Amino acid sequence: MKDTILLVGHGSREPSGNDEILAFAAQWRERQPDWRIEVCFIEFGAVTMNAGLQLAATNADRVFVLPLILNAAGHVKMDIPQAIDAVRVKFPKTQFLYAPHLTACDPVLRILKRRLKTAMQTLDMPDPTTTGVILLGRGSSDRQANGEMAKMARWLMEETDHELVDLAFTGITYPRIERAVQRQHLLGMTQIVVLTYYLYTGTLIERITRQVANLKMQYPQIRFVSSAYFGFEKEIFELLEQRVTDLRDALPQARMPCDGCKFRDFAAEHGLGGHHHHDDAHPHDHEHENKHTHEHPQA
Repeated sequence: MKDTILLVGHGSREPSGNDEILAFAAQWRERQPDWRIEVCFIEFGAVTMNAGLQLAATNADRVFVLPLILNAAGHVKMDIPQAIDAVRVKFPKTQFLYAPHLTACDPVLRILKRRLKTAMQTLDMPDPTTTGVILLGRGSSDRQANGEMAKMARWLMEETDHELVDLAFTGITYPRIERAVQRQHLLGMTQIVVLTYYLYTGTLIERITRQVANLKMQYPQIRFVSSAYFGFEKEIFELLEQRVTDLRDALPQARMPCDGCKFRDFAAEHGLGGHHHHDDAHPHDHEHENKHTHEHPQA
């Protein structure tokens, strides 16, 4: 069968963030030269989801839709499935298979542990019991998305000697990094490692850089180290390759539970659907998400 893999990135107002996703796809094509890999963006990208899905479906028997996203919130649960449903009408003979997002999992934990080890080396290997860790990611109005990050923070504490691993968000929900640092300072931490829970650069990465710089001035008695975003780590490639393998083998965990979810029909009827990303630029500053609270089994 003729298969196309469609990698769906979030998209950023910062062009370098979208360029990194395109560079990631180029590296992935080098790893898998026999695969047809296309790229689109949920927003702020040159190739919209609608255009990307139609391109992927052209001359393809199956399209494997892979969200290049860490946590499942409104985009993963609503926007991408709605876009797939719309394109299915235009390509009735093409099968669209929607894979889960990257999720909180052991491969991602390995990246975080490696980042933490590098940060500790930068600090000349201080006592981990006096070195706080803050896992800093993009917040969501979706409790399950925030819960996935909380799970990663807990796993990180259990897998290391750090006694204090806190969770913070750059927007939408709380706590913010300033509150987490205040708490760790009161608890006697003399070093703080900020682990950036993002895939690629963008405006929020720039915000984190400014925030950490301000915190260094506010707390001169504390040494801070901020890790880089994930970028081109091998575990991300391997996770996506496993998604493709699972879809091809039709394994039960291969399909995204929200693909075909009846809640989307209810949401559309009651005006609760996700954003509609057309081919024009998405104008709003993305500081909110859809409320989407029904339960989804983990893939």
